[in-house]
Amino acid sequence: MTKEDIILISDPRVLQILIQENNDPLVDARDYPQVKVDDTKSKSSDSYFKLRQSVLNRLLEAKKHLPTGISFLITEGHRPLSLQIKYFNRYSEKLRKSHPDWNDKRIHQEVSKYVAPPDITPPHSTGGAVDLTLIDTDGNKLDMNGEMNLDPEESSNTVFTYSDDISEEARANRQILINAMTKAGFVNYPTEWWHWSYGDRYWAYITHQQFALFGSI
Repeated sequence: MTKEDIILISDPRVLQILIQENNDPLVDARDYPQVKVDDTKSKSSDSYFKLRQSVLNRLLEAKKHLPTGISFLITEGHRPLSLQIKYFNRYSEKLRKSHPDWNDKRIHQEVSKYVAPPDITPPHSTGGAVDLTLIDTDGNKLDMNGEMNLDPEESSNTVFTYSDDISEEARANRQILINAMTKAGFVNYPTEWWHWSYGDRYWAYITHQQFALFGSI
């Protein structure tokens, strides 16, 4: 998949997907010992650990497809809209400073590769998206290249899921993640290897569903 092939979260084709909220509750991933949770952000908000119940169930299903000795490490689930607005504005300002020649449309497009616009029902704000990586039995993160939460500019686009500029080991580890998550019904946002979702508009568009299942919480 090339950068030109990537469908952005802000694409009009994605935004035309209607939402039929199914009221699936948010649950705390820390209550499920089958998955590990990174508590780095715990001082900011407990929302980070929460996912829709059906998303958590699918994550447990995905874990069954991981090789022995490898587990998921969740770094972020639900994100309140207030934080989404903060992240979007901060990255927009960063790009304006580094690319003063870009117009507002270009800024919006580039920001959308990394942070979903807050006015489009962002995946994380629905509780349907999860950021995660892989760890071994000792809790060490597997090599994925393209450190989590780096933006495309900082990483020279190595955060793109199918980047050509990563090591063979990282490519193999990403494929393990891809295989497990897709078998459980998740879709990946290809500008971020760690971002997976189910039930949101992006999932609905990629999987050819008539409706998304989750709106913002």
